[in-house]
Amino acid sequence: MSGPLRAVIADDQALVRTGFRMILAADGIKVTAEAADGAEAVAAVRSTRPDVVLMDIRMPRMDGIEATRHIMSGGAHETRVIILTTYDLDHYVYAALTAGASGFLLKDVSPEHLVAAVRLVRSGDALLAPTITRRLIERFAPRDEAKANLHRDLSELTPRELEVLRLLATGLSNAELADRLTLSATTVKTHVARILSKLGLRDRVQAVVLAYETGLISPGGPSGAD
Repeated sequence: MSGPLRAVIADDQALVRTGFRMILAADGIKVTAEAADGAEAVAAVRSTRPDVVLMDIRMPRMDGIEATRHIMSGGAHETRVIILTTYDLDHYVYAALTAGASGFLLKDVSPEHLVAAVRLVRSGDALLAPTITRRLIERFAPRDEAKANLHRDLSELTPRELEVLRLLATGLSNAELADRLTLSATTVKTHVARILSKLGLRDRVQAVVLAYETGLISPGGPSGAD
């Protein structure tokens, strides 16, 4: 991931886009395009191939959730999406995660937190803590038999990797995983990276979603703190 970080800003309010552009530019992040609706955002991603998209939810023509689905299904595998909204509602967060977003921020985020979030997801990490993801999935996600069948290749995981995935899905951090499994933090990071690679997942949040959808862990099951 060499070179300057590149971002697209999608929001139907020009003042919001201008504010975010100034914040990112001040930290050396290049804004390759702006979009006033979801359709423009999809086109901007396809033409400029940014590292990160700051995506509003409520926009005309195409909302941010649908735009995220188009981006993630259109081959932009290196692009990460952060959903930005004034609405702190769980169903928006869950819809964003299942569409392929790597994180969720409210628009009143501080400039420092915004920049840190963009850099975090560009590095391949997820912006939401696994514990928050678990809460959302337990509330909204039924077990998806189609996806369970699609990912029968969980058998490609080693027994240790399967154990790591199961514990990761309960909300444990890398440090907690290392302590629980009596492994080094480096070894845990290696296991997590291999899990994501084998299953074709973008980040930890997507791994948590998959663990529930395939029935590897059940809503209401034991938590990592037990």
